[in-house]
Amino acid sequence: MPRVLVVDDDPNMRDLVSIRLRKAGHRVLCAESAAEALELVESRGAPDVAVLDVTMPGMTGLELLPAMRSRDGLEALPAVFLSGRVEESDIAAGRALDATYLTKPFSGIALINAIAAAVEDDGGW
Repeated sequence: MPRVLVVDDDPNMRDLVSIRLRKAGHRVLCAESAAEALELVESRGAPDVAVLDVTMPGMTGLELLPAMRSRDGLEALPAVFLSGRVEESDIAAGRALDATYLTKPFSGIALINAIAAAVEDDGGW
């Protein structure tokens, strides 16, 4: 199963996503900020998929994804954005980064399917 990095500043959302992904058999690491996510990638290695909140203090998920992809070996890191921002411009910004964009509240099945599609598109694991 894919290694998934979940980045969200809301502890309840992080826990909800983490529990759902672990129940589906995924290995999950969580970060509450972009800075912590970048530190985890440095210390623990690259995830297979990143699940990112769009609106976070400091660096947004839309800024974090290119920052992670700028690192060696992460240029094609698949990502799923989870966001309460539902404006077409927000969704377009996420999709412009070649990522799946799911709005909150989200379906657990939709998240699992998005991760499966992202890993499959990346050639599997």
